[in-house]
Amino acid sequence: MPVKKSSVGSAVDGRVAEYPVNEGDRVTKGQPLAKLLTETINLSITAAEAELKLRGEELRELENGWRKEEILQAAARMEVARARRDYAVARAKRTAQLVERGQSGTLDQLEEDRSMSVAAEQQYESDRLALDLMKQGPRPEKIEQSRAKVAEQKAIVSQLQDQLKKHTMISPFDGYVVAERTEIGEWVTRGQIVAEVVYLDEVDVEAHVLDTQIEHVRLGASVRVDVPALKSMVFVGEVKVITPQADIRSRTFPVKVRIKNVIREDGPLLKAGMLARAALPTGEQRQSTLVPKDAIVLGGQSPMVWIVGPAEDADLKGIDPKGPKPAGKVRPVPVELGVAHGNWIAVTGALTVDQQVVVVGNERLLPGQLISVLETRKPPETDSSAAPAK
Repeated sequence: MPVKKSSVGSAVDGRVAEYPVNEGDRVTKGQPLAKLLTETINLSITAAEAELKLRGEELRELENGWRKEEILQAAARMEVARARRDYAVARAKRTAQLVERGQSGTLDQLEEDRSMSVAAEQQYESDRLALDLMKQGPRPEKIEQSRAKVAEQKAIVSQLQDQLKKHTMISPFDGYVVAERTEIGEWVTRGQIVAEVVYLDEVDVEAHVLDTQIEHVRLGASVRVDVPALKSMVFVGEVKVITPQADIRSRTFPVKVRIKNVIREDGPLLKAGMLARAALPTGEQRQSTLVPKDAIVLGGQSPMVWIVGPAEDADLKGIDPKGPKPAGKVRPVPVELGVAHGNWIAVTGALTVDQQVVVVGNERLLPGQLISVLETRKPPETDSSAAPAK
């Protein structure tokens, strides 16, 4: 079974515009599985970003304050207002004197001049206060209000961008598409499944262990796994899960063994749903003969290993004496497979720990064939309870 499986659904309502995947396709994390129409929301994002830019420039204007030239311009306006005020006041005084002497002017003219004098005085006072405010700079409250408006608009843009992301359904991890749930042009609703993705770079083999044997199974233990559909390969996995809840009817405990899969161009070698057999260490500890996993050759009537033996003089007839001398000849030894110990597997057969086994190129050998040894691998250090073969 896959280690992870995800049914990817739509977070919003919409019409499918793109559906670039098919069943069996390999996808990577973040790769789009389906896209909905986004023209309307793209226009909304453009408008919101323009509004954000406007509010940002307004805030920058407040934070920078008034330019020196603007303050000088305001001072000039105040001086103009001062001159107009002085002129209006002087004119109103002259008109009042003429009216008192009866030389010229009327009461209406006097009232008009006085009114203009008051207006000029108020205009001058307004320009003077405006200049003082410009010198003090913008109020902190105004700057904070502008900042709040910018933050509010940023939130609106982020919300729209989040909605845009929800219009694209992506793969949550590397894996394979195992089911298509929609097509281009179809209307999907919020929560509707558009595709199913499984992670198969690693797979779990679920074995059911009897309650009388479960005590011998340990987390992290190496386990040999045979897959009948792949008779030429031996897999070694690791116990990842021991479920503490037994099936009431069978009195067995589910145990999950995780195996690293082989990924080929045409897909994973191990596929979800295959039948597998796990050789769990469910007995007492005992001494066994171990061979490297790569030494085991499958596909025949029974598993076997190639043992390297000495070459006799008769075997060397016809061999160029000036060339490299063969290290020996090989013979097949049938074995029965036991439990795994790391990348080593316990075997039972006619072999001893002093013999050498072939681990590379063993699929192409024939009985009695002469070989040259290019490299010898040393077995890892082990205790006396698990001494591996060479």
